[in-house]
Amino acid sequence: MSSTGIEEVALTMVSGLGATGTRRLIDIVGSAKELFSLPLKELQQLFGTHRNIANSIFNKSTFARAEEEMRFCEKHGVEPLFMTDERYPRRLNRAECEDCPTLVYTAGGCDLNHEKTVGIVGTRRATEYGRDQAEKIVADLQAAGIVVVSGLAYGIDTVAHRSAVDRDIPTVAVLGHGLDRIYPPENRTLAHQIVAHRGALMTEYTSGTAINARYFPARNRIIAAMSDAVIVVEASEKGGALITANIATSYQREVFALPGRLDDPLSAGCNNLIANNKASLYRSAEELCQTLNWALGKSATGKQTQLFVELDPDEEAVMTILRSRGQLPIDELSTLTPLSFAKLTAVLFALELKNSVRCLPGKVYKAL
Repeated sequence: MSSTGIEEVALTMVSGLGATGTRRLIDIVGSAKELFSLPLKELQQLFGTHRNIANSIFNKSTFARAEEEMRFCEKHGVEPLFMTDERYPRRLNRAECEDCPTLVYTAGGCDLNHEKTVGIVGTRRATEYGRDQAEKIVADLQAAGIVVVSGLAYGIDTVAHRSAVDRDIPTVAVLGHGLDRIYPPENRTLAHQIVAHRGALMTEYTSGTAINARYFPARNRIIAAMSDAVIVVEASEKGGALITANIATSYQREVFALPGRLDDPLSAGCNNLIANNKASLYRSAEELCQTLNWALGKSATGKQTQLFVELDPDEEAVMTILRSRGQLPIDELSTLTPLSFAKLTAVLFALELKNSVRCLPGKVYKAL
């Protein structure tokens, strides 16, 4: 049961405060309830020139709207979760995610602090290839016991959620509007199925929030923060999926991209992410799980994976260095081996094909 009350909801409605300011306030004062009990003089000292914020808190000017929202939540089975609530998604509380919302509204019984989460995003204009691959990714990762996170948009998002529902995998749909509506409306049935199959709908927006295109990029930062890894399945050179990928990188999440044809505009975004070392090439559930140190259980292909990989002397020498150092930029690695830079590049590429190393963003190589 949520411990979030009227004070927490009212605090998030104070104009001009923002997520970063709210987090710092709670660190200083201790709780929303204590903040609203402070005398005006102390509030004015706390906020300095921002007297409008001090006055709003002292006058409790947001309480009426907060009470209205609490009534909506109670009537429709929605839970507000403030940042101090034990059920609030702890991934949103990580230091690098301080711009994430301090309160989210949720519907459904999914554990928002599940051990393993994977975000799956992509274009709204998915091709048959993209849809098939998104379904396969969900199916292959089922053995890892994941929660699928996406945005309930047309295309890849819809396929990811529906594939999870069909396999009884919990999935979280992050919305760019309040829980009094579903957008796109064609996904209302899917939204109900998500809740019915141990999943959840989640948003930072209150009921009555109108559909607005500018809210959807903001929604993407929650998808990125909620995910241990983000997989971009299909994406053009611009779009929400690339926004999610870039934010995920800034949040220190793993980012993968599914490669596509060089002449396919809907694969241009993915191919660019890989070419610019902003994402690892997605090839299999096994590789993703190796990167995140997750146990996959039975191989997704049903075949036994290779236990010992044969390496030539140059490959073994590079692997010895990487095993001892964990991960290294290619420039630093080149100073530790007698190989020429061209030869080292070839060796690293061969090791990637043998699933022995992974190239991380910034040409950093990690032993697997």
